[in-house]
Amino acid sequence: MRLWLMNLGLLVLRVMAGAGIARHGYQKVFEGQVQGLTAAMGFPMPAVFAWAAALSEFLGGILVALGLLTRPAAFFVFATMSVAAFDRHRADPLALKELALAYWTMALALVLTGPGGFSLDRLFGYEKGR
Repeated sequence: MRLWLMNLGLLVLRVMAGAGIARHGYQKVFEGQVQGLTAAMGFPMPAVFAWAAALSEFLGGILVALGLLTRPAAFFVFATMSVAAFDRHRADPLALKELALAYWTMALALVLTGPGGFSLDRLFGYEKGR
């Protein structure tokens, strides 16, 4: 029963975190909201980094929600949220950076724990589990 509850908890975490971050990535991919930010932050090749951030959020979020290639997808979300929380929003009050920090925390938790038993990773044998 305890393992079942843990797997259910990881499923809820994956779906909520993945769907939320994918929604933000969707805005960047299909509404082009990030390229100006990467240039303003001083990134070399801002268009490349803008697309990398947008796709890590959109595709990474979808993969996390599905539990497919969860650890690598969550790592890319974690890296993107690291830049968002600790660079883009570094001077902002907590209220403006807390969403990036929340996604950062959820992504790190999934990198460390894996997707749980109710995932496509488990179904396809990418993650072994109990």
